Amino acid sequence: MTLCASLVTLALAAASYANPVSRANTGYVQASGQGFTLNGEPYTVFGSNSYWVGLTELDTTDMDTTFANIAATGGTTVRTWGFNDVTTASGDYYQLWDGSTATINYGATGLENFDNVVAAAAKYNIRLIVTLTNNWDNYGGMDVYVDQILGEGQPHDYFYTNSEVIAAYQNYVKAFVSRYLTEPTIFGWELANEPRCTGSTNATSGTCTTTTITEWIKTMSAYIKSIDTNHLVGLGDEGWFNDANSTDYAYDGSQGIDFNANLAVDTIDFGTFHVYPFTWGEDTDPIEFGTEWIENHRDSQATYNKPVLMEEFGVFVDQNQTETYENWYSTVIDGGLAGVLIWQAGSNLTNGATPDDGFAIYPNTTIYYMEQDYSAQLKARNDA
Repeated sequence: MTLCASLVTLALAAASYANPVSRANTGYVQASGQGFTLNGEPYTVFGSNSYWVGLTELDTTDMDTTFANIAATGGTTVRTWGFNDVTTASGDYYQLWDGSTATINYGATGLENFDNVVAAAAKYNIRLIVTLTNNWDNYGGMDVYVDQILGEGQPHDYFYTNSEVIAAYQNYVKAFVSRYLTEPTIFGWELANEPRCTGSTNATSGTCTTTTITEWIKTMSAYIKSIDTNHLVGLGDEGWFNDANSTDYAYDGSQGIDFNANLAVDTIDFGTFHVYPFTWGEDTDPIEFGTEWIENHRDSQATYNKPVLMEEFGVFVDQNQTETYENWYSTVIDGGLAGVLIWQAGSNLTNGATPDDGFAIYPNTTIYYMEQDYSAQLKARNDA
């Protein structure tokens, strides 16, 4: 089948599934200066990541429990995965690859399942930030596109530059985004989780730079905007800066991300950054590193007059977690950063606890109650 024919077939399939959710939410979240609005009023972004809610074969009761637990912290917004690329059909997945051909899963284990995620979020007045691929090899991601189309082990960064790979990703994005064009429960779309020049396994070409990824961002964010004029678009990155005078890899541009250049892209509505000082080797004074990281991104928010979210952060319990989170939440609120999402939500469901990578926050724990306190403070700041 030709690419043009494939696009027509895909568009018809997507259209046939449009508007699948009976909506409790109304209106679309908008970016306004350094904050967000909903129906003309300030909208506070506070909540959690729950990447797993549509990918772990949950029934609708457990999905409801997941969002109820997050809503009880004062959460308004949840970030989740809108991707799972597989080469063998199993469990919940969204795209099945057979050689270089990808087939969208519109059925009960695919986009119909994501419809249930949207419906459960809507019940609790929660909006979803939906990330559309992964830099890493969890749940498929960029290297699956590269390996299936170009051959096993081809450079990871070809995802950003190869025309066939870009076309395949755009096909997937069109299917997913088109399905929810008029669904207000969608807060916005993110191009990728933690994009970098390097990935989990594949080599790099040696030619990937910050410019490579910024040009891809321009292409993909404009592409989504050409399909969907209702929802916001962000990148989903870790927030690396690009300072030629720095020797710190978080600031020196070596990861292929230039936070300021990317935030300046016209078709990017909001910025994102993550904070994992121990994982990143920034462990001399992790609290201070995180505080300064937040403040520097807040400064970029002011410079470009666009909202910026601290959308992932984490330290383990034995890494002074309580004091660290108190400090970082306070810095977000006092400094004027647009919003914050913790990594990650935890729930106790029918078949046991949800995935725990050491960062999960379950109900009735110290950090869970802390979230309730700081969500109220952030909403009070925004409503003042």
